[in-house]
Amino acid sequence: MGAAVSIPEKLYREARERGIDVESLLVDALLRELRLDPEERAEIRLELAAKLLREGVELVDRDPVQASEKLYKAAEECVKALAEALKLEEAEEAGRRGRWTLRLLDGAARRLGERVDRRIYDDWDHAYFLHVEGFHEARLAAEQVKARAKYISELLEISKKTIKEKTRER
Repeated sequence: MGAAVSIPEKLYREARERGIDVESLLVDALLRELRLDPEERAEIRLELAAKLLREGVELVDRDPVQASEKLYKAAEECVKALAEALKLEEAEEAGRRGRWTLRLLDGAARRLGERVDRRIYDDWDHAYFLHVEGFHEARLAAEQVKARAKYISELLEISKKTIKEKTRER
């Protein structure tokens, strides 16, 4: 994945201090601006999810806090990709608002668990645990983060398979 983008250091630092994930924000803004079709959006989001998953797994032993956030962000991108590809109500609302909220993400994950595969909501739950306990509270050891990484990997695989099947239907 990738191209490097340069933004002023002060802007980047301020965004990070406020808990804004600059990479995800930029991807969301570009997807909105480019008005790509849902399958293209899903493909881009899954590429980002795979990158975040790899980075998270690589970071676990050195920095379980940052690894937790990368893994959570990978799961977030999977949920967004599936919700957009399957045209869920939550994705439409996120589009109108110009951003995803936790309520929309959790609602989409629950609905995807009901419609596609119940593991989606379970995997999302593990990701959210990493986000809260691993990143915000910094209470998880590397082994605890590693134990949950497999659920994020599973979510990515389910997402890829589901979107591939959806694309084949067209």
